[in-house]
Amino acid sequence: MRNALGLMLASVGAAVVIAAVWFWTSSPRASRVVEIDTTGGPGFGFAHFKQLDFLTDKEIVLTFDDGPWPVNTPSVLKALADECTKAVFFPIGKHATYHPEILKQVAAAGHSVGAHTWSHANLNAKKMNEQQARDEIEKGFSAVKLALGAAPSPFFRFPQLQHGPAAVAYLGSRNVAIFSCDVDSFDFKAKDATQIINSVMTKIDKAGKGIILMHDFQRHTAEALPLLLRRLKAGGYKVVQMKAKAPLQTLADYDEALVKDMKLPVASARPVNNVVQTVSD
Repeated sequence: MRNALGLMLASVGAAVVIAAVWFWTSSPRASRVVEIDTTGGPGFGFAHFKQLDFLTDKEIVLTFDDGPWPVNTPSVLKALADECTKAVFFPIGKHATYHPEILKQVAAAGHSVGAHTWSHANLNAKKMNEQQARDEIEKGFSAVKLALGAAPSPFFRFPQLQHGPAAVAYLGSRNVAIFSCDVDSFDFKAKDATQIINSVMTKIDKAGKGIILMHDFQRHTAEALPLLLRRLKAGGYKVVQMKAKAPLQTLADYDEALVKDMKLPVASARPVNNVVQTVSD
């Protein structure tokens, strides 16, 4: 009886060890964590910036734009958590004010959170002047700070990857790193999850490494991510987590203006029992 019990316990222990080893080796978890000194506004992603080539062969950075958004962003977070993988998120300021609880989940999971302007405006558009571009940038960061209750990372991605020279210079003066990409998933154009997976894998296999641009705002991206992460692992890719050396100091004027704008006018000062009364149970 003792021998049988001992064998059973030994089998259970072996199964736990095997399961742990399988879990540890079966996901594209972070191969390393890199700390970014954003002084002077360094640029990342060979689509626009070729100076800082810090990734080695088969290393990738996962990035997500346009969130936070109900259902889709939490689904992306779950897929990343299931694979113990970290990413960089670039939320739109307005979306951050709509769904601060979701953005808090992003930060709580250990991901880096930068910004993607206030309203996803094209900062390189002809009608966009320098002050308007600065307002979009700063209001976006202030909105992320308001949603998180903490300072964001000094990471920024231009909407549509439209880099205006004046805005680039301004971000440099604010010591904000600019993210382009090496692989653009174009997931917002995809008809289904399979198309996203195939597109990303084809492009990353050709590039060999790089920063991958996706959107946690998109439903098909959320659907694609679990299998995509498994495909990346099978292809030998390892995720690099990018973290800022120091948080961004947002500008007080924008913080205060945003809080003021967010306050809705009081329609009535009457107590609730004067407005709503139970007439039937």
